[in-house]
Amino acid sequence: MAGRSIKLGNALKELRIHFCQTSDASKGVRDFVEKFYVPLKQANPKFPILIRECSGVQPRVWARYGYGKESSVSLTNAQAENVLKEIEKLAAKN
Repeated sequence: MAGRSIKLGNALKELRIHFCQTSDASKGVRDFVEKFYVPLKQANPKFPILIRECSGVQPRVWARYGYGKESSVSLTNAQAENVLKEIEKLAAKN
């Protein structure tokens, strides 16, 4: 992960990443899964990171916090590095 690791889990309880297996809008998310998912999971082995593929869905990351609060960010046409940056922002939220 370019020499850095992201620790998840202080306020963040779960990440869900939704994307389409074939659409151009989801290409960056598919690249993110290929390049960054394994190092992210290795840095957070017990943290739930859910990857959901569904035909025709718009790419989006969902973050669940304590007390059932959720936040999401669109990842349409995002590059893999931008997906990582959005996850970092969600992890930094309280």
